[in-house]
Amino acid sequence: MKATNIHRLIPLASLAMGFSLAIMPPILAQPEPTQQNLSELRPLKNGDSLLSMAGGSELMDEAIAAIADKDYDVAVERLQEARQIFNQLSNFHIDIANSFQGIDNAVYDAERVAAIEAGDMRDTATYRLALVHRVQGKPELSVPLLIQVIRSQSPASDLGSKSYKQLYELGFVSSEFEQPQF
Repeated sequence: MKATNIHRLIPLASLAMGFSLAIMPPILAQPEPTQQNLSELRPLKNGDSLLSMAGGSELMDEAIAAIADKDYDVAVERLQEARQIFNQLSNFHIDIANSFQGIDNAVYDAERVAAIEAGDMRDTATYRLALVHRVQGKPELSVPLLIQVIRSQSPASDLGSKSYKQLYELGFVSSEFEQPQF
């Protein structure tokens, strides 16, 4: 996946905000979906779309490979792109969930779960990005990212606790924090 793929999301964001694109063909009457053509009707489920959990995960894998090669600039780019994708996914799913609240609980619940999963991946990408900045000797870039993770995950979560520990090691906070054992 190339770094320029992120720009394909701009038209999607326009659609999400209610704008229509003149370049879109009108929807023609489709026959009832069959097992054979279902994948054609659901292109985002194929796993090769950038706006998908798989697309974001692919960027995370590329970042991990770049970190292993000590190519931190590429790792930063891929992690930033992954964060953006996972954040958009989380926001889109929560918007859909909120639209169905009180109308269809099954849709509401499924979309909330999807939003949480995307949010967890966003926070993982954010944490990894903070670590890369730290390795690059740029702790001032790590601090706001670590705080975002703590705010999103809670300091008592595993990722939130790790983020707070990083802040302590950087000298940004002065008190140690032990993750509560439940």
